[in-house]
Amino acid sequence: MKMIRTMAAVAAVASVLSACGGGGTSDVGKELGLTNPEIHFIHAIPGGPAVDFLVNGTAPSGQTNVSYKGVTNFTNINTGSTTVAYSATGTTAALASGNFPDVAKGHEYTVLALPGLAAPDIGLIDDPFDKGLLSNSARLRGFNASANATNLDLYLVQATSTDITSVSPTMAGVSFKNAVPASGQDSIYVSGGQYVLIATVAGSKTPIFQSQSFSLSNNADWLVTSVPIAGTLSQLVPGQIHLLIAQNGNTSTPSVELSNTLTGQ
Repeated sequence: MKMIRTMAAVAAVASVLSACGGGGTSDVGKELGLTNPEIHFIHAIPGGPAVDFLVNGTAPSGQTNVSYKGVTNFTNINTGSTTVAYSATGTTAALASGNFPDVAKGHEYTVLALPGLAAPDIGLIDDPFDKGLLSNSARLRGFNASANATNLDLYLVQATSTDITSVSPTMAGVSFKNAVPASGQDSIYVSGGQYVLIATVAGSKTPIFQSQSFSLSNNADWLVTSVPIAGTLSQLVPGQIHLLIAQNGNTSTPSVELSNTLTGQ
């Protein structure tokens, strides 16, 4: 499917890349569905212990001893059915596990350690990476890792205009353990700029969370994840959330936890 959609642009892109010294070949390969599938792991359990990320029962290189807010680099995996899990560091007994039934070339896969109410949980995202070959837009997806939160509407708004009264949610109805856009769908594309993130109960215009202003760069690839504000106790308090920003595959910049300017927490 990707090949059919993009072959008409290959010659033009090759010319541009050649003129620019050949950069961007990784994204081109993903867009054309030629590169190996890649996977990475995000630790989104506030106060949780360090864990190892397991792919088909084994921890890939660089995917061990991951602490809260840790984001591992992407690593190549094989196509086909793939079982993923995470375990206490140094062990292989899964704390939570899941399965991608049909891992495909050109896709990026994200696995999240989630705080459940009774036991650790897991979140799975299949990203087909359908970014345009010449696009420099930022990519954005929302995820709800807060068992203590109802479905959420997430708004990404310009820092100079935070009134959401007449604004549609950027990512609407994000339910626990689910992403918007949904797993299997492409991310949202936005221009770089200075933004604020606002969360409301789905369908409401009353903010329960509003971040400080931050910069979103062109070509960034962000997963915006709601998490309980801290540890097990906060999981029992409805609406007590922070937003965690994970820059996909960039371990030099782990997840950034945004605090709530409405409550000072």
